Amino acid sequence: MIFKKKNNEPIVKEDDEPSINSWFDYENEEMEGQLAIDVFQTDKKIIIKSTIAGVVPENLKISLHNDLLTIRGRRTLKENVSEENYLYRECYWGPFSRSIILPSEVDNKKVEADLENGVLTITLYKSAPNKIEVKLKD
Repeated sequence: MIFKKKNNEPIVKEDDEPSINSWFDYENEEMEGQLAIDVFQTDKKIIIKSTIAGVVPENLKISLHNDLLTIRGRRTLKENVSEENYLYRECYWGPFSRSIILPSEVDNKKVEADLENGVLTITLYKSAPNKIEVKLKD
């Protein structure tokens, strides 16, 4: 059996003994980071906030499907710094995403997304529950 990375290079050949490091060989792959968020609600709204400094609106994609909101984006580092020149490396650069299952139904036509000073704010307006009238049948 041959296990392959996304770029189709083998990481374990048939005759090789797999090592724990071969399963986690991501050296040439771009991992996707998870976006940190705050979610809170009022009587009429669900509000999602996230700090996404370094991201321009063109590099953001927000989608809503039923009760699942997904935020995808990319932080791009403008400088090209070699690994040996880093003293600390704590910031995440590259693609990121986050999916959130919403606690109540929202109006998918009434969604606002604002980016101000590196803070993304998404405002979703809750849908009024559908009332179903029950009729007595003769």
